[in-house]
Parts: sequence; C-alpha cells; structure tokens
Amino acid sequence: MTALLIIIAAIALLFLGYVFYGSWLAKKWGIDPTRKTPAIEKEDGVDYVAAKPAVLMGHHFSSIAGAGPINGPIQAAVFGWVPVFLWCVIGGIFFGGLQDFGSLFASIRHDGKSVGEIIKDSMGSRAKKLFIIFALLVLILVIASFVNVVAGTFFTAAGSEKMFGFITSPTNNQTTAMISLLFIVLAVIYGIITNKGGVKTLPATIIGIIGIVAIIFIGLKCGFAMSRTAWIVFIGVYIAIASLIPVWIMLQPRDYLSSFLLYAMMIVAVVGIIISAITGSAKFEIPAFTGWTNAKLGTLFPALFITVACGACSGFHSLISTGTSSKQLDNESHAKAVGYGSMLIESALGIISLIAVGMVFAKYTGGGFGSPSAAFGGGIAIMFGPEGSGVYNTINALLTLAVSVFALTSLDTGTRLSRFMFAELFLKDNENTWKDASGVRKVLAHPLFGTTLMVVIGCILGGLQLSQIWGLFGAANQLLAGIALLAVAAWLGNVGKDNKMFFIPMIFMLAATLTSLVIKIYSIIKAFCKGDAGAFAWGNWFQLFFAAAMTVLAVILVIEGISTFKKQLAKK
Repeated sequence: MTALLIIIAAIALLFLGYVFYGSWLAKKWGIDPTRKTPAIEKEDGVDYVAAKPAVLMGHHFSSIAGAGPINGPIQAAVFGWVPVFLWCVIGGIFFGGLQDFGSLFASIRHDGKSVGEIIKDSMGSRAKKLFIIFALLVLILVIASFVNVVAGTFFTAAGSEKMFGFITSPTNNQTTAMISLLFIVLAVIYGIITNKGGVKTLPATIIGIIGIVAIIFIGLKCGFAMSRTAWIVFIGVYIAIASLIPVWIMLQPRDYLSSFLLYAMMIVAVVGIIISAITGSAKFEIPAFTGWTNAKLGTLFPALFITVACGACSGFHSLISTGTSSKQLDNESHAKAVGYGSMLIESALGIISLIAVGMVFAKYTGGGFGSPSAAFGGGIAIMFGPEGSGVYNTINALLTLAVSVFALTSLDTGTRLSRFMFAELFLKDNENTWKDASGVRKVLAHPLFGTTLMVVIGCILGGLQLSQIWGLFGAANQLLAGIALLAVAAWLGNVGKDNKMFFIPMIFMLAATLTSLVIKIYSIIKAFCKGDAGAFAWGNWFQLFFAAAMTVLAVILVIEGISTFKKQLAKK
C-alpha cells in the first residue's frame, strides 16, 4: 500500500505543478501562439523541420529520459524513499521543469540556436565559447554513459562472448538487441511513408504500433548476439549516421514510435503497483530514511542531488531543448507541454523507478542485480508473477527493451547536439555553417569531423565501468543545469522579463555540483598521494581531468554571470 500512496501523491503533485506553476511561467514570459517559430521561418528539411505536437513530444520525452530517471533514483534509494521522492517532485516542478521550459523558450526566441548563443547575447562571445567547451565535455560523458548502458543491455556475458548472429532461444539481452535493430528499420519506414508517402499521422501511427507488436513478437522468438566490443562499434556507427541524416528519416519517427513503448512501460508499472497493493504479490522494502551518509555515495548533500540526476533536473535537457526540439516546435503554445510537461513525466518515471527497486531492495543492495536497469525490470516484473515465471520473464524482457530504447534515443540526439555545438566552437559570429568558414576552421566545423571525433572518444570511454562514468556524469550534468539556469536568467533579465524564479534553483544546483566535483578531485588526489592500489589507473586520470576542467570552466562562467547580473541591477 505504501507504493500505491507514493505514486498517487507524486502524480497529483506533479499535475498541480504543471497546471499552476507551468501556466504561471508561460504567462510571465509571454508565450505568443501567433508568433512564427524557427521551425517555420528557417525550415530546411534537415534540422529545421516542424513536427506535430504529439511527434515532437515523443522526440523530446524519449531524448531527455535516457537511462537517467531509472539509474539515478534507484542508486539514490540507499538514502531512503522519502529524500528521493521529495527531490523528484520538488526538483521536477521548480528546478528541472523551469530549466527545460526556460531553455526551450529562450532558444525559440534565438532562431532555434543553442544555449551558447543565448549566453553570447547576454554575457558575450568569450562566455559562449567557454560554455560550448563545457557542454562538449558533458556530451562526451553522455555518449560514454549511454553507450555503456546500451551495450550492457544488448550483450549477454555468460558464454556468449564468441557468439555472433541469430539466436533461436534468446536471453533477455539478445531479445532486446534484436528488437532494437528491427526498431531502427521500422522507424525509417515510418519516416518515409509519413514524409514522402503522404500518409497521415493517425493511420501511420496505427501501422507503427502494429509494427512494434510484430517486432517484439519476432524478438521474443529470435535474438541477436555479438561481443560487447562489437556492440560498442555498432552503436558508434549507428549514432554517427543518425546524427547526420535529416531528422525526418530517423530522429522524429524513431523517437515518436519509441515514446509509445515508454508510455506503455509506465502504464504497466502503475498497473503492477496497483496489483501488488491489492494482492500483496510484492512488498515495498525501502525504509523512509536511512541516514545522512552512505558508505558508497557519501553524504546526502550533495550526493542525493547529483545521483538522482534526470529524475529531478538535468543539464542535458537544456541541450536538447535548444538543440533539436526548438528547431521542430511548430507553435509557441506547445512549448509548455513539450518543455515543462516532459520533465514532469520524467519525474514520475523517477518515482516509478524508486518503487520498482523498493520491491526488490534487499536483493538489489545485496548485489543480486547486475545494474540499476536490471533491478528496475525485476522490480516491476515481480509485481505480476514470481521470479522465473513466464509472465515475469516476458515483462522483464520488455522493460529491458524500453530502457535500451530510452538510452539509444538519447544517444543519437546527444550526438546530433555535439555536431551542432562542435561546429559553433569554430565558427565566427558572421558565419552560419561550415561552408562559410575558411582554412582549418572549415575542416573543424564540418559535420563529419565533429561527429566522428565525439563518437570515437565517447565509445572509447564507454568501455570503462559504468561506475567510473556515472558519478562524474551526474555532477557534470547537474552543473550544466546550473549554468543553463544562469544563462536563461541572464537573457530574461536583458530583455526585461521576470527572472527571479531562477535564482534559488541556480544557486542550489551550482553549490551542490561544485561541492561534488571538489570532493571527487580531492578523493582522487588523496588516493594518488597514498599510493593506493589501482590509484593510477587511466580511468582515475580521466575522472580527474574532466572534474578539474569542468570545475574551472564553471567557475569562470559563474563569474561572468555575476558580472552580467550586476550590470542589469545597475541599469535598473
């Protein structure tokens, strides 16, 4: 019954936040349905392509979710369910939703351009360059983290390292791999028939859903196997191609169709919670609060706010809002649903993840699951039947598929974002594309160069252990959120709009993330000085470099932001 009360309370609070706070923000900022969006004014058939609200909602939600709202709350559950619940709800409404909606709105008013361009407008060109460098470091971590997650959900370790090809009695991982491969083909077909074949959205959606059911049936009967290294290479090639081709071929249709899987996953989870509350088939095991410190994660502040990540607030969302979604929004009136609404749905997913691990908490803390994603699938599946039963295995396989869909969608979107931002780094203010540049800058700004470089680095780092990437990704991601909040607040102040709602979230996120990075730097240096075993492994050097670089860049950007706010106050 505890689990049912938790989900009811979360949905009610998030709904009230959307209706009241989201509407208040839209009114304060002056959302204008009559104003043409960049998707209409700058339509190019590649990146600027107006999408139906449902299609864009599917793209945006699928892209921002990734594995974050599943992995983060599950790992943070060691502090107890109350802290995670409060941060997902409060953070989603007043922190994450504010950042996502604000970033999307600011980008719409900047021709669909990135946070870097928004910063340039209010803080200058130097701040823009520094932010882009910072964002590219974060995107490398995004690519590395999600490559690791997806490869892990495709690869079955036990006895299959040398396997290659179709498997007639597949494991959950091999089933997930097969369905994911077929899903790519289905998405391309959907994109062609809707954009070139003239098929309307509703009949095409029905065809797409039938296609999803068909490929799931095929995948349950026949899987596909490769080595983990081969999967990493395949994922790298796929995301590189997906980031370069027009959005209507892959990005829009894949994300739209995948959103149905994700919504279905959340509905299945809620049904499971109701069933378990009525029948007692599974019990919620997480204590309300376990204490202010945890042996693995450290102190509740800042660890909770870093670990939960996308379930409450994520800087990666600001890159998606300003990188792809703002180029596809067909009317400003849809910005609230896409920007603010998607974040609150993700917070609800974070709560569902918390409940899922609560059903198998003893097994999870005892090391009975290989990853938080596996605990998520097992926790939901056990509400429907005992472990090992047919219904348990089927639901677990489908949930594993949904998690991989989340991560793979974030991967191809993140790679496209890195292409945009890498090019921006080398273009002058009067140059719009790589074709306008000259000399070495023309090569560096070329889409193929930036995409290849980011994918190669991300895939190499994706071979690290997830624990080596995720903690750093969480801190970097949340620090990016603080900087995005700062950027939008500075722009709103410059154009004379109310920005007071940004200051508390901005200061809190910057304080939590900088504290976390300083702790990380200190712990690595301390291990170096003590000569601990394995201290000088290259994974530690990687973490030290990234943590130090992001800390320095963030401090410089904060100083630039403070200077901007001082000038705004002086003008007033």
